Amino acid sequence: MSNPSGECAAPEVDPRVEALVHDLIGRVADKWTMLVLEVLEEQGELRFTQLSRAVKGVSQKMLTQTLRAMERDGLVVRTVHAVVPPRVDYRLTALGRGLGAAFCGVWIWAEENLMDVEAARRAFDDRD
Repeated sequence: MSNPSGECAAPEVDPRVEALVHDLIGRVADKWTMLVLEVLEEQGELRFTQLSRAVKGVSQKMLTQTLRAMERDGLVVRTVHAVVPPRVDYRLTALGRGLGAAFCGVWIWAEENLMDVEAARRAFDDRD
């Protein structure tokens, strides 16, 4: 196992940290979470319906599940306004913004390595 600096982690890794890393990798590997993070980072606080329109292809059920999981992890804050009809807004927390920033590195890596990955895929596909 490696830590963020690429060095091997010490054998006495806190199991709670290890569990959190595994949970977060699973969370951000979920495309809906990443898309919600991106939309909220770009557009700020949004109503559920605005968020639903901005995250292309997500069902209401999947968006609800994603937002609940993100709220549980402290990545978003859900604000319910006592109006009729009910209005619910979502915004990123500092944790959510930090997680989004941490995964910006994936975008940078993809931009820097796009041609190499495409070439490797073509080479692989051409072997058949």
